[in-house]
Amino acid sequence: MIERYTTPEMKSLWDPQHKTQRWLDVEIAVCEGLEHYQYIPAGTTEKIRAGAKFDLKRIAELEKETRHDVMAFVKNVQENLGEEGRFVHYGITSYDVVDTALSMLLRDSIDIIFKRSKKLRETIIQIARKHKDTLQIGRTHGIHAEPITFGFKLAGWVDEMNHNLLRLDQTREMIAVGKISGAVGTHANIDPKVEEYVCRTLGLGVAPVSTQIISRDRHAQLVATLAILAGSLERFSTELRNLQRTEILEVQEYFAQGQKGSSAMPHKRNPWNSETVTGLARVVRGYVVPMLECITTWHERDLANSSVERIALPDSITLTDWMLVKFNAILEGLNVYPENMKRNLEKMGGLVCSEQVMLQLIAAGLSREEAYATVQRNAAKAWDGANFEQAVREDPVVCEKLTSEQLDHCFDMRYHLKNLSATFEKIGI
Repeated sequence: MIERYTTPEMKSLWDPQHKTQRWLDVEIAVCEGLEHYQYIPAGTTEKIRAGAKFDLKRIAELEKETRHDVMAFVKNVQENLGEEGRFVHYGITSYDVVDTALSMLLRDSIDIIFKRSKKLRETIIQIARKHKDTLQIGRTHGIHAEPITFGFKLAGWVDEMNHNLLRLDQTREMIAVGKISGAVGTHANIDPKVEEYVCRTLGLGVAPVSTQIISRDRHAQLVATLAILAGSLERFSTELRNLQRTEILEVQEYFAQGQKGSSAMPHKRNPWNSETVTGLARVVRGYVVPMLECITTWHERDLANSSVERIALPDSITLTDWMLVKFNAILEGLNVYPENMKRNLEKMGGLVCSEQVMLQLIAAGLSREEAYATVQRNAAKAWDGANFEQAVREDPVVCEKLTSEQLDHCFDMRYHLKNLSATFEKIGI
């Protein structure tokens, strides 16, 4: 992934030097397991650990000859060892190393993303609490519906982040497994006890059954989980973009002194950060289908998944991580304008209270059809420019059925807040 969308922490994790070090960690753990169960001479692992090293440039040179990246790596490691080097990669196959090391990288990546997701959830919770009672119009189909609060809107985001955290936790358990089972997974040349020893040493579970590779349904689940998380961030960002529209302007991204919104129009303040998050979500989502297709392999293994994963896994992880950091920063600097929320809520003279008027008319004896028609008749006047509340109060049918006090209750915007606490309690905020 390009530098622009990479955090230092994730860049370090997926750096080629660190990735290759994980290969070496697996190789040494295998030697340790073999020695523990007396398959290789005592003291071998200590010698290997002391002398084992690699050089990425040398590996690249050797790969021109071997046409095989893992064999080039093994050969380079052995170049720096003595007689004990013959036990490096003993009884195992390339993907015992590659897949087990990859699982470590994916596990550690999820831990970072989980941490970022928790931080974002806490940021959302703080804003939701602050604006629990900040009245705002709810919109369906982009049209005014009924009153909500800005805090209630964000409570829905908190709940969605809870779902994402649960999926990340489940996916971590699914992906954090290794395999040291040999060429086709039958443990023909490596004892299952060694596999258990190695995985335990590296902080992984053991894939109960593996072929030459770990089943790719696990990796597909990981990318699908990231895509859903990215989709949540896209939903949140899209909402902020809409609420920042000039004619709405209920929230606004922080705009720094000296910042430029347009090269041509000095007045512009665009929600460009939210737009960036929205766009990158599409990239993450694009990796789901290729990873689903990687589930299928020919027999016990082919190489069709390898090229896809070299791109899809680090890119989807790196982008999701960056998006979490970016969106958290957006929220921490977000300007919220309650006065504009109030202004928008009161447009058209209480039109958004139409349901309350209808229900009161039904309770007073009108049929639902009669009540609906009465209210809709006055709503039509509001769409033509009249004040809805005034039109309702002057309607003969309404005057006959409802008192002034009952109508006051119908047009009390705070009526819609009475059960907010129950919603907030359900999600623990």
